[in-house]
Amino acid sequence: MTNLTVVYIILSIVLALLIALFQYKLGSKLNKNLSTTLAVLRFVTVFTLLLLLINPKFENLNYYYEKPNLVIAVDNSESIAFLNQTDKAQQTLNTLKSNTELNKRFNIETFQFDAELIKLDSLNFSSGQSNISKAIGNLHDIYRESNAAFVFLTDGNQTYGTDYQYISAIKKQPIYPIVLGDTIQYNDLKIQQLNVNRYAFLKNRFPVEVIAVYEGKETVNSQIKITSGNATIFSENVQFSPENSSKVINTTMLAETVGLKTYKVEVVPMVEEKNITNNVKNFAVEVVDEKSNVAIVSEIVHPDLGMLKKSIETNEQRSATILNNQDAITKIDEFQLFILYQPNNSFKPLFEILSRLDQNMFIIGGKQTDWRALNSLQNYFTQTITNQYENYQTTLNPGYGNFIVDDLDFNAFPPLQSEFGECVFNVPHDVLLYKVINGFETEEALLATLEINTKRAAVLLGEDIWKWRAQSYLDQQSFVEFDNFVGKLVQYLSSNKQRTRLNIDFQTFYNGSDNIIITVQFFNKNYEFESNAQLNISLKNQETGEEINYPLLLNGNKYEVDLNSLPSGDFDFTITESNENISKSGSIKILDYNVEAQLLNPNFSKLQSIAQQSGGKSYFIDTVDALIFDLLSDSRYKTVQKSSKNIVPLLDFKFLLALLALALGLEWFIRKYNGLI
Repeated sequence: MTNLTVVYIILSIVLALLIALFQYKLGSKLNKNLSTTLAVLRFVTVFTLLLLLINPKFENLNYYYEKPNLVIAVDNSESIAFLNQTDKAQQTLNTLKSNTELNKRFNIETFQFDAELIKLDSLNFSSGQSNISKAIGNLHDIYRESNAAFVFLTDGNQTYGTDYQYISAIKKQPIYPIVLGDTIQYNDLKIQQLNVNRYAFLKNRFPVEVIAVYEGKETVNSQIKITSGNATIFSENVQFSPENSSKVINTTMLAETVGLKTYKVEVVPMVEEKNITNNVKNFAVEVVDEKSNVAIVSEIVHPDLGMLKKSIETNEQRSATILNNQDAITKIDEFQLFILYQPNNSFKPLFEILSRLDQNMFIIGGKQTDWRALNSLQNYFTQTITNQYENYQTTLNPGYGNFIVDDLDFNAFPPLQSEFGECVFNVPHDVLLYKVINGFETEEALLATLEINTKRAAVLLGEDIWKWRAQSYLDQQSFVEFDNFVGKLVQYLSSNKQRTRLNIDFQTFYNGSDNIIITVQFFNKNYEFESNAQLNISLKNQETGEEINYPLLLNGNKYEVDLNSLPSGDFDFTITESNENISKSGSIKILDYNVEAQLLNPNFSKLQSIAQQSGGKSYFIDTVDALIFDLLSDSRYKTVQKSSKNIVPLLDFKFLLALLALALGLEWFIRKYNGLI
């Protein structure tokens, strides 16, 4: 409480006393006891009112001790089992957790990580992916404001995510890697990388690039082969040495028939090579006989155009071409979908031709759109013209059902710019994304799709969608999720297939290390999403005939089934809705590939690098005692006395109000009783 507040309280006492004496003592004809009682009550009333206005406060300091955090993260991926380090990892974890001195000095927290970081539950070392960079980043976010040391029990072999050696989070808190695995180098040949497109076109040759790597001190000869079944498609003799330790082999193969084609690339192993699992890699190519061509028509230059072309062409089955009006008209028969970007009056001939041909289209409007012309060129919607612009953020419509949409956290995307005012649709439509204005969610469409007989269209009322793709990359560290969203929209608009009640989203083949999830949407007879459906999937192994059944679980506006436990092989599946006996079938192929089995040694150099960059130190599994000693003797990890300051009112607000009411009530009653009112 400040000195000024004390002065105010003293002045309040004096003022309240003067008012009470002036009213009930100075020249009063009342008897002494009555005037004194009323004066006291008036003093209490005035002083209480003044106290409420002054609201005196004081500081309350609480002291407490905070120990540093010792965070232990254990690699739960399958590579630890392949290196025969599971027992040592568990023993080391128990040693650190049970050490008495460490528990006195630190708050010990334990985590496990593979593709994700979670609190330590039980270690099984069976995960098919490891993402060390994400584990480091998440731990940094959790312990950002505290004094912490991170101990990582890992082999340092990351199979997924950003290279952890270069992420900024490693410089925030010291990292102490405990290296799991044998650092002795063995002679090893392996397929380091295989580059091939997912799709190829009938009677065309598709490229295959094989990168083979050798680790060893001698010159060796081998052969790289590509086979399909029992037939050898390609082979080449290669020689490796310590000075020439990698080979890049490029070839092309002919797509002769339509369908899914599987191949195997192999670098022939050396005699007594310790790890031959990484000498072989299977891959598949889906041969198709047609390609979707998309025309992006615009009379202006805008970053959205390049983004749309890039995003659409991430799927090899699609090609996008940026054209002006006249070129689009002359090549009208070459395209299955027309994206009309910010139309103006010059688009009139093109609109007339597309309308006559019942051609599917995607209209995108923005600040440079001639809205009067666009309102007259089509009858799907009418935009109110205000000649003012607005920034529109968006939110996903969870009930949208024309195709399966994953929520990309659209709420966090940058706003799009377009004409301010209501857009009224004149035909039935399905809202995919709603407008959000200044944080207020509206019922107006930002992105909507339309179906009229066999014709389909979409309308996006905003420009700068390129910012969405950039934001998606910042959030996901990948363009894949956003490009998949654009791809699904383009696929829907490029097709005229009749709408169905059971929609399935899956790939025809998966690598063994992929996340294998099949997604399903089911609708009632009114084509409203049905959240109470009983969906099951039945899978049959084509080779063994074994059948497996799983229920599908509801996840937001879709149903999912996780098939990561399936072995490699070919599977036929049928998804059935039990209540209405509606079903759909398909086939998937799971390629035999385990990314966690490809590496023979721990990545000691990277682990040592992040330890040095972060101010920590790397250790081997048999030097844990040295780690414990270093942690206990490090002056950075001390228990710190901290204080928290709370500013609290000197008097209870409710008590003062009660006292004020009581004083006023008593004064009124006494005056009334004595005939003074």
